[in-house]
Amino acid sequence: MNTLGPVIFLLIICCLLGLLNGYTFQGIKTLLADWENEKVKIGVKVVYWVLMGGIMVWVLITFIRIMREGQISRGSQQVLNVMLTVSVTQLTIILFLFGEDVFRTLASGINFLNNHATDQQGYMPARRKFISQVAFAVGAIPFAGFVYGIWKGKYHFRVIRETVYFKDLPKAFDGFTITQLSDIHAGSFADVEAVQRGINLAKEQKSDLFVFTGDLVNHKAEEINPFLQGFGEIRAPYGQFSILGNHDYGDYVSWPSPEAKKENFERLKSQHQKMGFKLLLDEHVTLEKDGERISLLGVENWGVGFHAKGDLEKALSKVRQDDFKILLSHDPSHWDREVKNNSKKVHLTLSGHTHGMQFGIETPLIRWSPAQFRYPNWAGLAEHAGKFLYVNRGFGFHAFSGRVGIWPEITVLELRRS
Repeated sequence: MNTLGPVIFLLIICCLLGLLNGYTFQGIKTLLADWENEKVKIGVKVVYWVLMGGIMVWVLITFIRIMREGQISRGSQQVLNVMLTVSVTQLTIILFLFGEDVFRTLASGINFLNNHATDQQGYMPARRKFISQVAFAVGAIPFAGFVYGIWKGKYHFRVIRETVYFKDLPKAFDGFTITQLSDIHAGSFADVEAVQRGINLAKEQKSDLFVFTGDLVNHKAEEINPFLQGFGEIRAPYGQFSILGNHDYGDYVSWPSPEAKKENFERLKSQHQKMGFKLLLDEHVTLEKDGERISLLGVENWGVGFHAKGDLEKALSKVRQDDFKILLSHDPSHWDREVKNNSKKVHLTLSGHTHGMQFGIETPLIRWSPAQFRYPNWAGLAEHAGKFLYVNRGFGFHAFSGRVGIWPEITVLELRRS
């Protein structure tokens, strides 16, 4: 039973990649149809299948290694980069080819009813070269996007500012600013200088409060070591606070013993302290300004399909009912399931976790990411009955070593009285 699942998974991957390769090849054949040099035509076809076959084998070997090692290494990330770049490009091409095939099938039905056939194709009309040309031309757009996302986009840090209004915000905190980072995933970084540019951008915001909402590493505590000094430079007048994410527990990697896993976890918690972050574990702190106060709460990871360790009631237990409350909770599904309908009103929840799937489109007219099929609130600000959630798109990246359209984010939130 333990081996059947991985085998089925690998077979599904193999079948999907084979289907994509085969369907895309139909467009290539159409483009080559009127080439006169048969040797060149055969050469192009052979090169295509050797290249695609090589990628399939590379991907399968990589997935086997990931299953055996229990983690995604930087080398594995590069293979996933190639697979995603090629697959998304092929899917774009196939959309056009499939659309044409729908019309070809309908036309063949009409031709059959009218007994109108050709010697070469029978009742089915031939593929049109123009459609294949358009398909491959449009397919070049996501291909170029993925190349940019892998090369530069993953370090294309941007600051997103949001102003959130509350009727019951204490007057002293009107205009209070918070800089939020999330999902650093330090084990994925290969460019220390690029990361430092992002850190400097966060420092430049000079907010009143700094918070980090989980997933400091991919698997192991030492991944953050090259960046301890850099992130430790971030300071705010009202302090720096952090929480844990699902990756911080070391659950996605094989350990030689339970003691080794526990030691890693304790070491990771100490890394927060080394950076000057106060790690909140189902607890709260009180922030005071001009005789007024707000409560900042932080819970361990709580997520649908992931760890559900966080104890919101414990974090709230010593908080006054009428306090203005800000919650740090890594996974936005916690807000949907436990926070937004809690009788003890939490005014603002700050989360991360989704990364916006590191792929999507965000324009004034279109806002789309595959993340929306898993998380109703996958990025940005959401509101329910006067309670707000903000989901940070993540500072780092994981598995796919790139970002396309969903850029790494430094959030600056300003609290205002309405």
